[in-house]
Order: sequence, then C-alpha cells, then structure tokens
Amino acid sequence: MDTLLRLETEDGSFLLAVESQGEPDSRKPASWAYYLSYVYAKYRVPPVLLVVCADRGTAAWAARQVDIGPRQWPSLTLRPLVLGPDDLPVIDSPAEAARDIPLTVLSAALHRRDPDAGAILNALAKALKGLSADDGDTADTFIELTEQGLGATPAADLRRHLMAVDLSFFQSQTAQKLRAEGRAEGRAKDILLLLEHRGVEVTEEDRERIVGCGDLDVLGLWFTRAITATSVAEVFASDGETGLAG
Repeated sequence: MDTLLRLETEDGSFLLAVESQGEPDSRKPASWAYYLSYVYAKYRVPPVLLVVCADRGTAAWAARQVDIGPRQWPSLTLRPLVLGPDDLPVIDSPAEAARDIPLTVLSAALHRRDPDAGAILNALAKALKGLSADDGDTADTFIELTEQGLGATPAADLRRHLMAVDLSFFQSQTAQKLRAEGRAEGRAKDILLLLEHRGVEVTEEDRERIVGCGDLDVLGLWFTRAITATSVAEVFASDGETGLAG
C-alpha cells in the first residue's frame, strides 16, 4: 500500500488507503482485503481503499467487486474506490489549474498517457509559477508530486511530453529541490525504474553503482541517457563522472 491517511469528516473518522496500480494483478484483491482487515483491527477506524490507475483497462479491472468466500454466502466483499482517467477531467486552462492545483496534479498524472498531457502540464506550470510567488514550499511539494506522477510514464511518452511543453519552471524549481538531502537516492530509484520499464538488463554491480552515486549532475545525465539507452553501458558512457561510490 502506498499511503494510509486518517481523515476527519462530519460523519466521523475513516482511513484512506491509497494504492497506485499500473496493471491488473490477480494477487492484489487478496492482499488488499488482508491489508484493510489488518488496519481496521489495529486502529478500529473504518478503512476505504482508493486505487489510482492511469490506464483505463486497469481502472475497469480494479473497480470490480470481489467476493471472498463461497458463492452462496461470501464472508467478505471488497469494493475499492477507483480513480482513473475517465473519473477526472482534463484541466488544460491555466486559470482553472490555479483554482485547484491538487486536482490538476492528479489530472496530469492520470492523463499522462493521453494526447492532452502536454496541455495539462503547461497549465499546471503556469499555475505553479503564481503559487511559488506566495508559497514556495507548497509549490515545491506539488512539483515533486507531479514528478512522481510522471515517473511511471513510458519513456517515449515522457520524452514527448517534456519536449512538447516548456518545463523550464519545473526544472529550475526542481534544481533547488534536488539540493535537499536524500534526493540522490530518489533519482537513483527513478533511473532503475526507468531501465526496468524499458527492459534493460541491470546487474547487481550496475545497481550498486547507480545507488552509490551521490552526484546529482551525474545521476541526471544517467537518467537522460536511460530514456533511450539499450544497455547500461550506454548509460555509463565515459563523461568525466564525479561523485561515484567507491
């Protein structure tokens, strides 16, 4: 489970368990049911499962009710709340994006594979420029969430979006954020995830080299190369690397 939040409403408290699902997985309903039962037993607060899917087919799969037990008398019924591309509007107006930045961040993440992705990112960038003048910390948080949402985009789509939209604002703000402690580890994970998604073989030695790198400039270069590389050797091509482990 990605996130567990406790929410207070007029009708009482409940736990919101958020799971990001990239594709159908027959094992998930059982694990979701187990997790919900566990958190309810531990906290004695009613849980709600929210499954976030950028793929319409996966969203349709996740939305199906699952009965656990005999068909004649199921003992447990799992009914996730699912958020997919069809459940969230395309927000491509800067004015509308500025009125609801959190919703626009979700819109960018859920529609990242759609033709409208570039327009959404453009609207979001303009909205965040305005927000940063009043609340830089909150703007940085939304930028980081946007990056995380786009991180799962297939390399071809990610490259198309980044080429089609002027993201100089994102990049400049992100450069400041990257100086914070711990961002190198996050960037290394992004590289490994991208290579895995593209089917590039990564040995344990390669993995240790990437994770052990503390130079954000080198990691950024490796990430850029990983978008098109067909082997780890292309990612590691000699370039005067600095800040490598060991």
